[in-house]
Amino acid sequence: MTTTPRHVVFGTGAVGLAVLDALRRRGQTARLVNRSGSARVPDEVEVVGGDARDPAFTTEVARGAAVVYQTLNPPYAEWTAQFPLLQAAVLAAAEATGARLVSMENVYAYGRPAGRVLTEDLAHDAHTRKGRLRARMARELLAAHDAGRVEVAIGRASDYFGPRGGAQSNLGDRVFPAAIAGRTATVLGDPDQPHTYIYVPDIGEGLATLGEHPDAPGQVWHLPNDPDTRTTRELVDDVYRQAGRPRGRLRRLPPVLLRALGLVDRTMRELVEMQYQFEEPFVVDSSKITDKLGAAATPVEQALADTLREYRDG
Repeated sequence: MTTTPRHVVFGTGAVGLAVLDALRRRGQTARLVNRSGSARVPDEVEVVGGDARDPAFTTEVARGAAVVYQTLNPPYAEWTAQFPLLQAAVLAAAEATGARLVSMENVYAYGRPAGRVLTEDLAHDAHTRKGRLRARMARELLAAHDAGRVEVAIGRASDYFGPRGGAQSNLGDRVFPAAIAGRTATVLGDPDQPHTYIYVPDIGEGLATLGEHPDAPGQVWHLPNDPDTRTTRELVDDVYRQAGRPRGRLRRLPPVLLRALGLVDRTMRELVEMQYQFEEPFVVDSSKITDKLGAAATPVEQALADTLREYRDG
């Protein structure tokens, strides 16, 4: 390994690479860490491969860093077995090296909105296995911070779309290529419920802000999303309009089909318990990070246009 840069990013999925992009826009260098030791990044970006469940490895690869970012996200079916080990090893690295830990989370820990807008001060009231696991992991991070062992800042985001979102995004591979080709798009859940989506580059910018702002540690922050929450159908219609196609043709994957697919596909099986997010208005308020840290979201029209261009350019 070369001399450790100021920033070390664990994970090279859509979020990890968005953090890299945000750091590079700031003129910063970063080391990326994943299992394979390879990623689609510029040649000058160092990528180190290894087992991020091993505290000895994570500590060595983070030695000398000022900030480490935890963006690792194992497959749904492996969450219970793998996620706590990954977080524990990255936490151990931050503690051993004195680095600030910025952890990427979702909003599963809150449970059902039940008519509420999701804000950072809501209780962790998860009713799903994955939500309860997320809540427990968040408590462990904040306990480590409160004990003075390590600086921790937690960033949370709803469903994302944008560069590298791919098939994991509800507004990804099943929507943008269909709009470009004039075909019918497919989405999970009720498309006529308001639902907060967040643009992937805004996740990267938000996490980079948590890595540099003096007021970020010790708190949970919702990463910046456009406050104009629309329905999934409205967003899909906008994508089709920007693609120069008639109003978006949209097909919903029926819940009964999702459950049936879950009988033979572990990933689909894990998606079933998360469908509550699309059964009622699901609105995430990110005004705290905008008002207090100055991180603002890209307007959704621009974010959709940029994502459409990414898909067109291949």
